[in-house]
Amino acid sequence: MTLNRAVAVGCGHYLPERVVENAEFEKSLETSDEWIRTRTGIERRHFAADGEKTSDLATKAALAALEDAGLTGHDIDAIVLATATPDQTFPSTATRVQHAIGMEKGFAFDVAAVCAGFIYALGMANSLIASGQAHRVLVIGAETFSRIMDWSDRSTCVLFGDGAGALVLESRPGNGDKNDRGILSTDLNSDGRYNDLLYVDGGVSSTQSAGVLRMQGQEVFKHAVVKLAESGETAMAKAGITADEIDWIVPHQANLRIITRTAHKMGVPMTRVVVTVQDHGNTSAASIPLALSVARARGQIKDGDMLLMEAIGGGLAWGAATMRW
Repeated sequence: MTLNRAVAVGCGHYLPERVVENAEFEKSLETSDEWIRTRTGIERRHFAADGEKTSDLATKAALAALEDAGLTGHDIDAIVLATATPDQTFPSTATRVQHAIGMEKGFAFDVAAVCAGFIYALGMANSLIASGQAHRVLVIGAETFSRIMDWSDRSTCVLFGDGAGALVLESRPGNGDKNDRGILSTDLNSDGRYNDLLYVDGGVSSTQSAGVLRMQGQEVFKHAVVKLAESGETAMAKAGITADEIDWIVPHQANLRIITRTAHKMGVPMTRVVVTVQDHGNTSAASIPLALSVARARGQIKDGDMLLMEAIGGGLAWGAATMRW
């Protein structure tokens, strides 16, 4: 059976210039580099400059991905941008990127699923390509979480960073089996009962303000390992593959302990897990595409490799996707 597969033909990323080492937090908080490293694996992160918006980060990542693919904005039919920190309430940040890259046709929209946003965006892009609605889709994860931090809360403000990653997906014919290149499966989930575990305490209709991030870290940790492993198993089952066939897990980069325990639960050694959390912190929806791009630049991910991507965030929202690069 021939069908349309969403195949990755380019990727790129962008990180703001300012690098914030753990030691910088010691000046204003009762914390230490050792405390942060031991509990999270994070060593540093990047913060956007004054006036640098989410769309700016997203545009630079998008241009890098387009260059990698040998394409321009004119070649793109749709943009799906995952972010929890948009430039404006409306219009979408995706439309700002659309204009910035010179894309004058097609359509662009945002997806809001916080840290799971890129997996959701992949699912949307895959559906657009599979249905024939679009031939090439630019999928972006971009965040400026430094704008929604409570700088007096040492349990949260040391965890997050800013950045963006992008992926160009193109429709290619496939046979409908696990040997195809492109996205093979997605598994998307949410459960609004867990809203209070990870949320921002503001919003247009509630407080008329952006608010700041609030999190019950231990509770999120408990859900994360179980839900990520289950979703990963479901995505693999949908694609007809097993953990032994996974070349790389590319997880949401939130906490090294979550990454390690999830890989162990799935029976995948850490030698086959892409880890960038030490250098970027938690960049929410940007973390997976950012890790993908960095891993490609390192020479880790090669053509033909089987990938499993997985993420969980506020909502709670979580999911996984399999892709042959």
